Amino acid sequence: MTDAEGRRAELAANLARVEERIAAACAAAGRPREDVTLIVVTKTYPAGDVRILHELGVRHVAENRDQDAAPKAAACADLDLTWHFVGQLQTNKVRSVAGYAQVVQSVDRLRLVSALSAAAARTGRELDCLIQVALDADATGRGARGGVAPEGIAELAAAVDDAPGLRLGGLMTVAPLAGPYAGRQRAAFDRLMELSSRLRATRPAATMVSAGMSADLEDAVAAGATHVRIGTAVLGVRPRLG
Repeated sequence: MTDAEGRRAELAANLARVEERIAAACAAAGRPREDVTLIVVTKTYPAGDVRILHELGVRHVAENRDQDAAPKAAACADLDLTWHFVGQLQTNKVRSVAGYAQVVQSVDRLRLVSALSAAAARTGRELDCLIQVALDADATGRGARGGVAPEGIAELAAAVDDAPGLRLGGLMTVAPLAGPYAGRQRAAFDRLMELSSRLRATRPAATMVSAGMSADLEDAVAAGATHVRIGTAVLGVRPRLG
C-alpha cells in the first residue's frame, strides 16, 4: 500500500467513525441525520487531504488561519467545496478570506462587518456570516478565543443586515475553557440555542448554529446544533507547528 492509499484508508475509517457518532447523536436526540452538517477542519493538513476528503463525500471544510487556507483553497478550486473560515479574523486578512470563503463563522465586531462588506463588494460575492458568541466574555465584552458577549449579538446582527454583500446565517460558539460554562459543554450549547431562538424570532433565515468539535459533538447535536466542526477525529492529531 502506498502512502497515499494508506492515508485514504485512514481518513475513510476516521470519517466513518465520526459519521457513526453524529448519526447516533441525532438518533438519541430524535433528530434526522440530515439536520446536522459535518464541517471538517483541515488546518495544518495539506491540500491532498482535502482532495481525499472530497472523494470520500465531504463538501464542507474549514480553516482558522488565512495563511494556511488561501493556498489550500486555490489548490482545490476545481472541487465543489464550501469553505468556512472559523478563526479569529484580522481586518488585514479580510480581502484574502473573502476571495475563497463562502461562510465566515467568526464575526465578532463592527469593524469586521464593515471590512467583510467592502471585500464582498470588491469580489462580487455574497458571504454568509455567523456571529461568534463568547460565553466566557469578560468585562470588555470579548472572549479568550474571540467572540462577542451575548449582549452584543443584536448590534452585530443589525450591522450585518445593513451590510451589502453579507447575509446573516446564524450563530457560532466555541465551548469556553473559563467562566461559568467551563467544562459544561452541554449547558454552553443550550445557552447558544436560546440565543439562536431569540435571533430567529426577528430573523427567521438565520438558522445556522455552529457548535461542537471532536470531543463534544454529541453535546452539540443534543442541544440542537446544525453544524459541527470536526478536526482531530477525522484527520488525526495535528503535527506541532514551528
